[in-house]
Formats: sequence, structure tokens, C-alpha cells
Amino acid sequence: MAEQVEEPSVRPSDPWGGPKILTRKRNGSYTWQVIAGSATLGLAVAAGAVLAAGPWDNGQRKAERALAVTADRTGGAHHGRTAPGGPRPAPRAPAVLPALGSDAQDAPQDPAGLRDALAPLIGAPGLGNQLAASVIDTATGEQLYGHGATVPMTPASTVKIATTVAALSVLGPDHRIATTAALSPDSRTLTLVGGGDPTLSEADLRSMAAEAARALREEDRDSVRLAYDVSRYTGPVLHPISPNENIAPVTALMVDEGRLDDTDRGPADRTDDPAGDAARAFARALEKAGVQVAGAPREARAAASARTVATHRSAPLSALAERTLTNSDNDIAEALARQTAIAKGEKASFAGAGRAVTNELKKLQLPVAGARFADGSGLDRAGRVTPALLTALLARAADPDRPGLRPVLTGLPIAGFSGTLGGRYERDAAGTGLIRAKTGTLRGVNSLAGTVVDRKGRLLAFAFLASGSVSAAAAEPALDALATALAATGG
Repeated sequence: MAEQVEEPSVRPSDPWGGPKILTRKRNGSYTWQVIAGSATLGLAVAAGAVLAAGPWDNGQRKAERALAVTADRTGGAHHGRTAPGGPRPAPRAPAVLPALGSDAQDAPQDPAGLRDALAPLIGAPGLGNQLAASVIDTATGEQLYGHGATVPMTPASTVKIATTVAALSVLGPDHRIATTAALSPDSRTLTLVGGGDPTLSEADLRSMAAEAARALREEDRDSVRLAYDVSRYTGPVLHPISPNENIAPVTALMVDEGRLDDTDRGPADRTDDPAGDAARAFARALEKAGVQVAGAPREARAAASARTVATHRSAPLSALAERTLTNSDNDIAEALARQTAIAKGEKASFAGAGRAVTNELKKLQLPVAGARFADGSGLDRAGRVTPALLTALLARAADPDRPGLRPVLTGLPIAGFSGTLGGRYERDAAGTGLIRAKTGTLRGVNSLAGTVVDRKGRLLAFAFLASGSVSAAAAEPALDALATALAATGG
């Protein structure tokens, strides 16, 4: 039985401006304060006030587009160079306020009203025997609701929020993962060197093979021995739950996430030798490019003196982070965790990645007490985070002084429209389009963490972590009802 059951679907990317968030200490703990633009940020989420599709998906939600037709494009998360000074906070957008049913106000959110809205829902049987929750008003940094907010819980896939924040913070949104082919000094051995890009495709390998073949012809060679190098990663290759259709062996070299079908998301049969399969695919591509490959590919490190003759670079990290969150992509999540480890000087292993993510979040002054990052994907039940950490991560991602973290917000699935929330809200439900959230699903563990726009246009960050649930079919509607209740507050 598969451990992870989240079902993804197609999503667009929605660039939008955000509020300014500052850290400050209050009674010895860090809090987050938005000082400009929060209402409009929420409206941009709700109305989809951006007309450009994202870098890895060419669709656009018609319903959100309809709400956005009178709104100007403001701010933006893009996947090239970051504009000097970062994006400007979006101006207020009164044209879309009727769609929200209320004028945006600057009055603070009422915690009592919010608690009253959540009270009848918090004990729903479908949520199991333990629920921890945190809701913050991003305009003030105030915790509006806390129920075990600092209790470490199994996060399931909501841990991907932490994984992507850490990777984007360390490496930047423009970073690309390189796969290379290196030729030995005697030009007799070509080594395919894995950099850790799980999205590498056979088409990419064909392009690399053509590039390598040209270099070999310049050396008057038409044959080589082929090796493949996976030394960039260390430690166990198998995830603790492996073998499993939700994740391939974690290696620095693989093609199409080790999938044995033509899917690009969700569960699938996986190869038990992704690196060897990639090398054999590269050998076939070399043969088609006119280079004879002597013998079978073998695993070996590239010589230090070898020269690079072909390179493929992945999509920008911003796009990979969005895809990780929208599709709940476990393979990319583990890759991003290891890229973070390498950048932080840690071993590229499960343990090293956990240390690297923890240390980077500490550097960002986030409340990591009680957190344990056992993996980057959330498949490992040994992982722990608090709801307070998840809401703080979301607040930090909205900081316009850190535009490189914006893909964490733009990658969140949209209720009723995209990713793992595409089928969980009716199109005419109260929370549809107003809620963006990362889902988490393991047997007996269900979670939801993201942002929601209330009736006055305020942006709230929330995290609900439940354990002991009998089934996802019972837990997910209960979680969705909690988020929807937030959307109905503030009237």
C-alpha cells in the first residue's frame, strides 16, 4: 500500500506582490509583522491579478482570470534575474472587491470572532485524536488562533514548505542543477556526472550526447568507454519507506524521476537502478550521435583532470520549488534538500540535508524548536514540525525584501483549481480560489498549511496538523472546512 496518497493536477504560476515583514522579539520569541500591502496581497491571491502563466505550465485558471480582468499586473515572481530593489507592493485593487463581497479595511482581525468560527470545527471526528493549529494575521504578526501551536507534529508533505524555503534562501531562485559529461585526458573515457537533477529527461541526454559527439570528433575519436558518476550524493540511496511508488531511489543521476511510465507526477512504478538506467540511455544517445560505446557503462568517478564537454542545466530553482509544492513532488523535494546540504557544506544525505535545512531556517530566525527534518519530502514519519514554524515560514516567504522566496507562495496549490487541492473544493464553495495551501497525507496523518484571504481582504497564514485520523476521506473535508471558516471571518 502506498504511504503517500496525494493526487496532483496541473497548475499555473501566479506572480504577485507581497507585504513587508519584519522580525522583532516579543517576550523572547520572534514574531512577524507586515507593514504594507497585506490586504492587496490577499486580493491578488484571491483574484489571480496576474495574467502570465508560470515557467513550467502553460495553463491559466479561467475563473481567476475573470476576476483579474480589471486589475493591473503588479509585482511578480519570475524565473530570470530578480529586478533591482525587488517587487513593489501591489496597490489596492477596488475593482475586484465586489467579487470578495466586502471592502478591504485596515482594522485588525478579531481573534474572538475567529476562535468562535473555528470552535465547532476543531473537534471534528475526522481529524483524529490530536490536532495542532496556528493562525496568524500577516498584517500585524498577531497569532489569532493557537491550539498546540508549538507542539511538534508529523508534518507529512507540509514539510516541503520548509524544504523549499531553505533551498531558495541558500541557492537563490535562479540556481540551476547541472548534469555534465566529462572526457578523460586521453579522450578514451566519457563520464556522465550526475548533479542531482531528478527532472533530467532522455531528450536532455540526447542533446548532451550530440554536444559530446562533436567534442569527440574534434579529437578524431569515434568510440569511448562510458562511465557514470553519482558521487555528489552520499549516504543511503533508499528512503526509509522504499521501495515505494511515491519516490525513486535518491541518487544524483536519474531520468524522469526514475519513472517507468510516461507520467510526470503522482505515484508510479520506479526503477531500482535510476543511475544505471540514465547511463544506458546516454549510451544509446551517443550511438545515435555516431559514437561507439565500448562495453557496458560502469560506475566510476570522473577524473579530476577530465574536461567538461557537455552540460545540461535544469529549470531554475524557482520553477522546481513551485513544482515541488503544487504537485507534492517527493523526488524534487529530496533533491532540493540535498542541494541545500551541498551549499551549506554538509554531506548530501538524508541526515546532512536535515542539518542543512535546520541551520538555514535558524539563520532566517525562524522558530525551529522541536523541529526534526528527517527528509525533504515528508514521507518519513520521524519528521516533526510545529504549526508555528509553518506559519512563520509562510510569512517569511511573503517578505518583499526576500523576493527569492516568493515561489513558496506561488507554488501553493489553489483550492478548487490546482495541484493537490484541485479536487478538494467545489468550484462555488466559499474557500475556492481564496485558499492556497500545501497538503500532507500519510496513513493516520493529515495536514494543511497555507494562506487564506478573509472577507476584508486580509491575508492570514494557517497550519493545521492532525494525527490519528481514520482516513483521508474523513480528515480532508474537516481540514478544508477549517480553512474555509477562516475565509468567512472578518466580516
